[in-house]
Parts: sequence; C-alpha cells; structure tokens
Amino acid sequence: MADVTRWLEPDEQRTWRAFLDASRGLMAALDRELQRDAGMPHAYYEILVRLSEASERRLRMSDLAEVTGSSRSRLSHAVARLEENGWVRRVDCAADRRGQVALLTDDGYAALAAAAPGHVAGVRRHLFDQLSPEQVEQLRRISEAVNGRLTAGEAAS
Repeated sequence: MADVTRWLEPDEQRTWRAFLDASRGLMAALDRELQRDAGMPHAYYEILVRLSEASERRLRMSDLAEVTGSSRSRLSHAVARLEENGWVRRVDCAADRRGQVALLTDDGYAALAAAAPGHVAGVRRHLFDQLSPEQVEQLRRISEAVNGRLTAGEAAS
C-alpha cells in the first residue's frame, strides 16, 4: 500500500511550530498572570466570563462545558472550586430536574470585574501590541476559517 500521508512542507512545518509555540506561550503567560494577580487560572476566568455574558448570569452545566471546551467532569471540578470561593452557585434546572445550572454570584461578578483589566492588558501586551491592524484582521479571518472548519466537522460527525 502506498503512503498517502500529505507531509508538511518545510514552510508549513515552520508555520505549524510557530503557531503551537505562540499559542502555548500566550496561554501560559495569561494563566500565570491571572494566577498571580487574581488568584485564578485562565480556565476559571473563562467560566466566569461565560456566565457573566449569559442571560441572568446562568447557564446549564452542559452548555457551559460546551462553550468552554471542557469535559463535564473537568467543568464540574472547576465549578466546585468556584463555589468554594463563593463565586458560583449550582442550582437545579427548573425545566429539567436532572440538570443543573451554574449561576454567577455577585461576589463572582466582582472577582471577574477586578481581574478583567489586568487580563485585558495582558492580552493586549502579549498579542495585539505586536500586530499591525492588518495582521489583527488576518488573525481574525484565519481563526474564523479554522474554527468554522472544525465546527462544521463536529456537526458532521
């Protein structure tokens, strides 16, 4: 049987490695800064953001897992830690007694509001300050194209 693998060309390999290194480095820097400045990892920050943007600051746990890209068990563990801080509460779902809803508390909203300026400054410093306006647009378009393909693939499988 013939080898049908489409190996990466040298330029593609350099691009792939640069993308991996930049993605990992960016997320590691943002995570370190959020830990240091706000006492929370980036994953917890994202949960708080998603809840703050949701109607009535609440989401079904399954929906929250989906929008954060977490497994249900990983999300459940994270929400338990956020509950210990008083930032999130779990309540039974009124429409479905089997489900639970995560609710952002006032203390959680305050923690998010306190953490947001530093986080946004880090995103700007580590990402956007290095890019021209044209590169920002290119990055958005590239990210949307990749995400669109991945989302379409998930829907088809």
